[in-house]
Amino acid sequence: MPTVASHDGVPLFYEVHDYTDPWKNAPTLILQHGFGRSGRFWYNMIPYLARFYKVLCPTLRGLGSHYEMPDPAEKITAENYIRDLVTILDHLGLERVHYAGESLGGIIGMYFAGMHPARVRTLSLFAAPLIISVETQKTFTVGHPTWQDALRTLGVGGWSNAVNTLTRFPPSTNPAMLEWFSNEMAKSNVEVVIAMSRLAGKVDPSPVLGNIEAPVLGLYPSHGGALTSNKQFDILRSKIRNLKLIHLDTQYHMVHTLEPATCAKHVLYFASEYDEVPCRES
Repeated sequence: MPTVASHDGVPLFYEVHDYTDPWKNAPTLILQHGFGRSGRFWYNMIPYLARFYKVLCPTLRGLGSHYEMPDPAEKITAENYIRDLVTILDHLGLERVHYAGESLGGIIGMYFAGMHPARVRTLSLFAAPLIISVETQKTFTVGHPTWQDALRTLGVGGWSNAVNTLTRFPPSTNPAMLEWFSNEMAKSNVEVVIAMSRLAGKVDPSPVLGNIEAPVLGLYPSHGGALTSNKQFDILRSKIRNLKLIHLDTQYHMVHTLEPATCAKHVLYFASEYDEVPCRES
């Protein structure tokens, strides 16, 4: 897997999936995963997208089974996530990209588009809250004193098992998929994921939303789902100049996993409208 060193020496892992016509010089679309996950979790959307866009899947620093990152409590910050994105884009010679992020990856996208508006062509959000509410954080404790205690006691995979059917997936979800999902999350060091949980509990990109110049597409569960609220949607509408919100036919959080074809179609048409390039075979 390709890597590049961050500003503070952390190896940053990413993958590029490109099945576009070589002579068309297609734009790049970033797919940024959410809490505790990795670029591997985009397996089901890449086939729909990579025929028309070069798809870049970074794995957030410290996650996955590639290496052990020292001092995660110090190195897991919103500022470092943004600097890591800039490092990867500069390394690949990419001046402007489309960005699509799920959950925490969408929050990072809001920060990135607000802090580096000239580098984002369009921004797509999959069930991305503005903040992780106190109520949601309480849900994530799954009966333990804190979210962090739950992660340390259960381990990353065990915690994932505990929350999968609380907010993420319907009870009817294929058990084999849920097992795969938790096993993939379990590849990450628990201290890194704990550091992420502390960060996720306090991030709020609201102050930079007004700086976003890119058109923004929001794909959310029906009625907002478990992690978002009407109040958060009102803030998005009031601060983002060019916003399109779509509610999908599910109440569960992992909309991009549950409805990959639908989500990919919306992102393709949204991005291609900006690029004035048809995303269909002629």
